[in-house]
Amino acid sequence: MAKVTIYTTPTCVYCKAAKAFFAENNVAYEEKDVAKDAAARDEMVKKSGMLAVPVIDVNGNVIVGFDKPKLSQLLGIK
Repeated sequence: MAKVTIYTTPTCVYCKAAKAFFAENNVAYEEKDVAKDAAARDEMVKKSGMLAVPVIDVNGNVIVGFDKPKLSQLLGIK
């Protein structure tokens, strides 16, 4: 099973879309709210070099934004 971490903010529509995609495909993930958690925000910036959300980490592969084809590929979803 893939280790998935998603860095989000409460108002991000692409974050909500990514979480819905994970739910539809039964993908377990850890969510980190960078609006409330400064340590998570620093971790996200270190991984991605950006302050944009969502940042999604799949087994060390970092995706900035909701890139459904790339996520499907990394997670083995058809």
